[in-house]
Amino acid sequence: MSAVDSLLATARSSLDRVTPARARELQEAGALLVDIRPRANREAEGEIPGSVVVERIHLEWRLSPDSEWRLPSVTADSTVVVLCNEGYASSLAAADLQRLGLRGATDLVGGFRAWAAAGLPVVEGGSPAVP
Repeated sequence: MSAVDSLLATARSSLDRVTPARARELQEAGALLVDIRPRANREAEGEIPGSVVVERIHLEWRLSPDSEWRLPSVTADSTVVVLCNEGYASSLAAADLQRLGLRGATDLVGGFRAWAAAGLPVVEGGSPAVP
């Protein structure tokens, strides 16, 4: 196993990863879906309605429960589903958020592309990231 595969396996061992259908249920129950994909991907493929775009380089500061720069609605008890294109970078990001105290952080199995393939709602994308 390569070092990156080992890193990914370790990250995923702490996550209760969710399917697209489960992510939709969680979103409807108030969970925050956080899209960390680059703008070019969002413009080309679309976005999940109601998701929040947070650039990967800002993610820890915007979602760490004790960060002065966190999104106002985020607490240590928030349920947050991180998504990327295919569910790899999001696993690493969600594990980082858990280490920062966001106990309810997880990620979307298969990422945005699995969501779209499941026929779940998608809107034209390219939204700016949360400042």
